[in-house]
Amino acid sequence: MIMNSESEITAAAEATKITAPASGAAHGPLSPFDLTALIACSLIWGTTWFAITWQLGSVAPVVSVVYRFGLAAALLFGWCLVSRRSMRMSLRQHLIVATQGLFVFGLNYALVYLSEERIASAVAAVAFAGLAFFNVVLFRVTLGQKAPPAVWIAALLGLAGVGVVSWAELQRTHMDARAWAGLGFAGAAVCAAAVGNYFSHKAQEAGTKLTAGTAWAMAYGTAFLVIAALVSGSRWTFQWTVPYVASLLYLSLFGSVTAFVLYFALAKRRGYTFASYISAVTPLLAMVVSMVFEHARWGWEAFAGIALVVTGQVLMIRGRKA
Repeated sequence: MIMNSESEITAAAEATKITAPASGAAHGPLSPFDLTALIACSLIWGTTWFAITWQLGSVAPVVSVVYRFGLAAALLFGWCLVSRRSMRMSLRQHLIVATQGLFVFGLNYALVYLSEERIASAVAAVAFAGLAFFNVVLFRVTLGQKAPPAVWIAALLGLAGVGVVSWAELQRTHMDARAWAGLGFAGAAVCAAAVGNYFSHKAQEAGTKLTAGTAWAMAYGTAFLVIAALVSGSRWTFQWTVPYVASLLYLSLFGSVTAFVLYFALAKRRGYTFASYISAVTPLLAMVVSMVFEHARWGWEAFAGIALVVTGQVLMIRGRKA
């Protein structure tokens, strides 16, 4: 059932001939596909932050990420074979996709897992609300893409919201070194994700097919993580428990295969700045999930930060419509 849904999404995305600017959106109202992708990615990624906590424990974080994206890449390659989609790419496309994989599926997620070892999953999720700001800046500097003033204001509000929630977390943990490290890892993960978005855009410019390109990017990211695990001396263990296996399957099938295909398809149509604002919606759900399952308690500072993030999202959408 998952594979059939993914094939329909991919076919629709690859049949679309609209190529949106890197930091802008395709003109016109949101289509049913855009809304579906936006909602689905928000719901999936809003719950994956907590699912990652089930991966933490006896298995080294970098090894868990290898399992996750190794399985996801195998599923996408398998689907390409079954559906007879071409997986061939030029050397230039491979180089771009390999760099995309290094930043998106390698550095980004390794840092996320390290972050969630030290801070609440919802706080790490909120940190990614700053991704829109970094995307706007990066695409402006590297590609000269201009964004409307409302988008800049929206991105800055998201960044301010991240700052408020991060400060609240530091106060809750009495400014201890573990919390500082967790927030540092989260910030570095956001930067890695922004750079990965840039190379994702370059891969699309080079004519890379959505499904095959994502599969190769995950495979390259996994390969980089394998090297990192070997160099760091990480132990190759596996936790045969229901929570670990169930979360691994959920993170691979939904959090990686389904969500990333939808995300890259949406980014191709509407622009990476708009697509990255999914990361401004997910903290709301992540905070609720964290309250229920992690027994997290949020003060007024956290809710103020989320209010800034949501306000930024509204401005982002209105700015794109304008």
